[in-house]
Amino acid sequence: MTSDKTSPAKGGQAEDRPSAHEQARILAEAIPHLIRYDEQTVVVKFGGHAMGDQALSEAFAQDIVYMKKSGVNPIVVHGGGPQIASMLSKLEIKSDFVNGLRVTDKPTVEVVEMVLAGKINKEIVSAINKQGGQAVGISGKDANLMVAKRITEMPDPQSNLMKAVDIGYVGDPLEVNPHIVEVISKSDLIPVIAPVGVSRAGETLNINADTFASALAARMQAKRLLLLTDVAGVLDQNKRLIPKLTIEEARALIKDGTISGGMIPKIEGCIEVVEAGVEGVVIIDGRVPHCVLLELFTEHGVGTLVLRAERRKGKG
Repeated sequence: MTSDKTSPAKGGQAEDRPSAHEQARILAEAIPHLIRYDEQTVVVKFGGHAMGDQALSEAFAQDIVYMKKSGVNPIVVHGGGPQIASMLSKLEIKSDFVNGLRVTDKPTVEVVEMVLAGKINKEIVSAINKQGGQAVGISGKDANLMVAKRITEMPDPQSNLMKAVDIGYVGDPLEVNPHIVEVISKSDLIPVIAPVGVSRAGETLNINADTFASALAARMQAKRLLLLTDVAGVLDQNKRLIPKLTIEEARALIKDGTISGGMIPKIEGCIEVVEAGVEGVVIIDGRVPHCVLLELFTEHGVGTLVLRAERRKGKG
């Protein structure tokens, strides 16, 4: 087979594609990772800026399809905060937040379910299908996937002691029943899940997407949990990306103030997931095109990996 790398393209320009040696190098780098993740479950939380950018959304959908075709079992859990806020505004429904969680009364939870399980979920399903995949949209209410309880108390930011709160129909995972996801994943289908749960009494509960994805990944003992965000990852005191952290190192950085603000609960959540049995959790910069493939199938990655100390060698 001959290469057409130097053949004239339209306009007399040579085609801009990697040389045979460069292609071989890329394959040599990717193959060990392909083997590592073969038939493994990877939970991906899709949210942030990537959801509102068409090019990034298309790149994400391509990544998920490539993962499935490469033998990985991707499970997508998505957020939708900005879209919910937009719809609430259109409907003139006031919305407040307590410690980062949306206060969700009865009218609000109906809008939340409509936007998450309806509009957004089906848009992501359609995007994946457009790229050649076969996605199926569900929510945590289907087959009692995510049974939750109302949040009635939260840590007080000042004292860090638990304080009673009334934030309505906002839930915390109580029981995860992943059978429906396992059935879908074992086929050629890709599950796309809206983070809406159900209480034991049958109430619809709004669940934070990171929390939902973390509980699902832990219950399914996923190989990886990828959390797409709007930041590069965890930064050191010189604002440089820290590509990898053990649990012990992460806790030390929280203690010395390097990890601060909203990154603290995110890292604490990562630690809990790893301690629950997931091999590694990655805070990924979702603003980077094809960030999922870069993280899984190259040595470089695009975020911060949190893992156990014994997995310290290599990328993990």
